Amino acid sequence: MSKISSKTSKPKSLKQRHRFFLNPYIDCAFTKCPKCETKTKIRKFPLVIHIQPQQLFLLNKQCKYCPSCDLIIAKKQEIEPLMAATFVQTNPQIVGNNYVVMGTVDKKDWKEGDKNLLSPSEMIGRIYVFKDVWNFEVIPAGWYPNKGKQ
Repeated sequence: MSKISSKTSKPKSLKQRHRFFLNPYIDCAFTKCPKCETKTKIRKFPLVIHIQPQQLFLLNKQCKYCPSCDLIIAKKQEIEPLMAATFVQTNPQIVGNNYVVMGTVDKKDWKEGDKNLLSPSEMIGRIYVFKDVWNFEVIPAGWYPNKGKQ
């Protein structure tokens, strides 16, 4: 069981696709969608991550996906070590900085970006920002007192 909250502050002029949830829970895999309770699929998505200050990072990552809700669920504990391993040699001062998973790009754009054929400004023009970023609060299973009856 989970509670949902939503944050929406994206300008409508940007291309939008998918909803997103960055799973901070170590012990929750979300094999079922936390919103509609259908089984999630495993899909690869080319995620665009913005790391402070002014660093774009493209990551083709396996994520849980609910086709009914169009929801991508990525584990925070899997993304952070990949970012650290990438930048520990090339740009160590940004390791541990704040980051935001902004959206996705098409596979062909990810391949071009991976080969450094696109400049960061060109890549920004090709990003599909998330329609919505959701946050689910996991409520542990168990017996709880009924607040309505005394």
